[in-house]
Amino acid sequence: MRQASLAAMTETPEPFLHRDGDAYTPTMKANGWWREGGNLHARVMIGLFAHVIEQQYGEPDLQPARLTADLYRLPDLSPLTVTTRVVRQGGRIKVVEAELFSGGVSSARASCQLLRRGQQPEAPVWSQAAWDAPPPEQVPPPSKPFTDRWEMRPILPPGLVVANDLRAPGPRRTWLREVRPLVGGEAYTPFSRVATGVDYTSPIANGAETGLDFINSDVTLYLHRQPVGEWIGYEVADHQSADGVALGHCRLHDIQGPVGFSSCAALSQKKR
Repeated sequence: MRQASLAAMTETPEPFLHRDGDAYTPTMKANGWWREGGNLHARVMIGLFAHVIEQQYGEPDLQPARLTADLYRLPDLSPLTVTTRVVRQGGRIKVVEAELFSGGVSSARASCQLLRRGQQPEAPVWSQAAWDAPPPEQVPPPSKPFTDRWEMRPILPPGLVVANDLRAPGPRRTWLREVRPLVGGEAYTPFSRVATGVDYTSPIANGAETGLDFINSDVTLYLHRQPVGEWIGYEVADHQSADGVALGHCRLHDIQGPVGFSSCAALSQKKR
């Protein structure tokens, strides 16, 4: 009995996707919550874009500096395929476009800039100070986690207790970590890990204390370096909205400091 319990503890969690040749089959863990009957979670699409682009076009000295995903269709859990093309191959810049098909229907597109690393200029440039958040291992988990698909450690003001960070008032901050493989049998890279989680930009930036009433139609991830470790810190920089259209913006951190930014546009939406 004890051996069975230990085996269960070390068993690899179910992934979001299984690979079958050039196709990817979503598992039920890839399901979102916007549509009754199931829909593919945007985090899976964004993560898959990063996974495929990096596998096909990544180089050791190229920094994935920007990934933008346009999410123009809410697909079901049909098998996925991704096509890619190089828009520009230069000495210091590579631009790649990708398109995701669900059940043969175009559902999302992405554009990725990969920039060649070089010598850092010596002249100092002003930048905002790194956040003062405690490391994730010193932050207690939420009292009522709303999902088992990723792990969060919301950073709350002293004395404030909420079920999860989507209910926290004021500017929100949280650590987030992936706990499930994106693709079964394939490890995350720093780029694919942060890209899989970056869809969280919209819930943390656009969510009200009563819940989330906006669905993001895109997301952009900017990175000036590769994140270190499993945890990514999200710090809401701003939210603005009018007439059912919202914008959200976050600063991103790892355990060593700032790594980049994320932003999204969103539409007002009720679960249907």
